[in-house]
Amino acid sequence: MKINKKLILIILTGITLLAACTNDYTFEDFFHKKMEENTQEYDEEVQYSYSLIHQEENVVHSNDALAVFTENNLQGEQIFIAYFEREGGHWNWKQTRGAEWDTPVKWSAMHEEPYIYSGAISDNSIKEVYAGQMQAKIIQIEEDKRFWYVISREKDVEVKMVMADGTEKIVEEIDEEMLKEWQDKKTE
Repeated sequence: MKINKKLILIILTGITLLAACTNDYTFEDFFHKKMEENTQEYDEEVQYSYSLIHQEENVVHSNDALAVFTENNLQGEQIFIAYFEREGGHWNWKQTRGAEWDTPVKWSAMHEEPYIYSGAISDNSIKEVYAGQMQAKIIQIEEDKRFWYVISREKDVEVKMVMADGTEKIVEEIDEEMLKEWQDKKTE
């Protein structure tokens, strides 16, 4: 009997050691670990924080993921979308785009495949968003703040918003009028 207990103890210890040695994180574990590393880059005065809002795995192919998260940093509150791929058992952060509410930048796109179009929405009259022919997924963040994204294989597509009254509006990446107002405020 004593031999069996020792053998079982050795086997359990070996399994525990093997499990502890693996770097095979879940996607969510990997994401939080990377974000906690970011926290260390800021002084306490900044009061850096982040919140994972939405995540999906296997979005373009198996072993990939995306995350939508908010971040309070030196620029204030921002929202980001990031694309990840799992290679050799390890997650790799591939691309990121950020947005802010009420800025001249109305949407942006990642410059490598997969092309991910995204933007922040603070106008409640916007009901749908399309990048090319693909309808965006819209995520409610808080009250009047929403975030949309489309994953596409096409580069340089037209972005269109469908309003509550059914009208459609083609949206440029940068609102030139709003950009001019921002520039004028800075020079005053």
